Amino acid sequence: MFGRILLGVLLFLAAGCEYAAKPVLPLAEGGKLVVLTVNGPATWYEDSQGQPSGFEHDLVELFARDLGLPFDYVFVDSLEKAEKALAERRGHLVAALLPRRFDLPGGLSWGPSYRTAQYQLAWRASFPRPRNAADTSGRSVGLVGDAFSDPLVAARATLPARIERLPPDTSPEELLERVAAGTLDGALIDSARFTVARKHFPQLEVAFDVGKPVDFAWRVGEVDQKALLDRMKVFFARIAKDGTLKRLADRYFAHAARISAIDAGTLIERINTVLPRLKPHFLEAERVSGFDWRLIAAIGYQESHWDPLATSPTGVRGLMMLTEDTADRLQVKDRLDARESILAGARYLGLIADSLPPRIREPDRTWLALAAYNLGIGHLEDARILAQRKGLSPDNWQDVKLALPGLADPATYQALKHGFARGHEAMQFVDNVRNYQDILARVEPRDGPLPPRPAPAPADQGSTKGSVAAR
Repeated sequence: MFGRILLGVLLFLAAGCEYAAKPVLPLAEGGKLVVLTVNGPATWYEDSQGQPSGFEHDLVELFARDLGLPFDYVFVDSLEKAEKALAERRGHLVAALLPRRFDLPGGLSWGPSYRTAQYQLAWRASFPRPRNAADTSGRSVGLVGDAFSDPLVAARATLPARIERLPPDTSPEELLERVAAGTLDGALIDSARFTVARKHFPQLEVAFDVGKPVDFAWRVGEVDQKALLDRMKVFFARIAKDGTLKRLADRYFAHAARISAIDAGTLIERINTVLPRLKPHFLEAERVSGFDWRLIAAIGYQESHWDPLATSPTGVRGLMMLTEDTADRLQVKDRLDARESILAGARYLGLIADSLPPRIREPDRTWLALAAYNLGIGHLEDARILAQRKGLSPDNWQDVKLALPGLADPATYQALKHGFARGHEAMQFVDNVRNYQDILARVEPRDGPLPPRPAPAPADQGSTKGSVAAR
């Protein structure tokens, strides 16, 4: 794997404690980029396949590749401690969605801004929502930050509320949990972090924006500072120009912004009431298919809200909403039997994933397979070909996603092998499944590693081999 991930290296920076890591060497001597970060869904996390993921992770990997260097992560438990570690030369840079602010000359420096966010007041939907800052008078508003942080400065300048500053190692999820539980009336949080966390807190909504927009940037230490800043300027300018930066942002934030509070709330309610009797079937499907059972459950929820008797006007039936042809192909005797439907749906997803070119990496392989689960492998292949014609990658979900609307464009689909398809619906399908899986992963953590995927079956009529995009 490119870049060893040092999960065991945690820095505890409380008073009186020494760092676990040694000061970094100049790159010319050490040959390794050391990056300080925090664990979280907006920065760095382990995905359902056990692989490192996250917006900052992908940016760091691309930058390190641009430098031609391997990289190590050092994990700390707050942004404040990350900057302290950087000042003590324990890393070359901090990559953790750090809000850019004014600094005096000398010492640490800022790289180019790469994302903009807005501080927002998150509020319980069941509580009278403040229409403006004056309505927060007498209410408690929590935030995370040091004494000079942007959210604290903005809150004190704007809100007459009682401001409660939580410890700097408090996660965004812990902050929002306090609002959901009623121990705080509201929380001040940036829109980037709230976007990825809000699906887990359907009872929260945005009351209004607070302060001015903020820019995120990497914090650069004194070791090799000028050389790194010079390379960063070129790197971020290039990925902004060629669309890579936007695709990464879409990959990690766009789907999370689309889920509604009603959708998330209904899922959480059904996790408690319906899922327990279906979970054994989803776990069995995981053992058979090698797919995370929470992904299979998310597909089932998207398709039928876990209703084994669901039937569409077009004759698609069952919990996993299988067509009659697909059910016959998978030798399903009763589409309305929950266990049969779940196992068949997982096997069908596996057949689709196995039909894609072997070079496609995760998680793109799974996301492309999900799109084909919704609209068919033939239409997915048309979309991959369209992406290739546009100079995009047919193996990257974010690129293929850009081509999907063309399947409903008469000027485009009439020249495609498989004709018209509702590409927008496939986009929404994948986004919904990803959001539902994220919620399930938070509520239902894994007990162990995923089982291995079974060997691909021999190529059949669903294979994409021989197509333009597959070559």
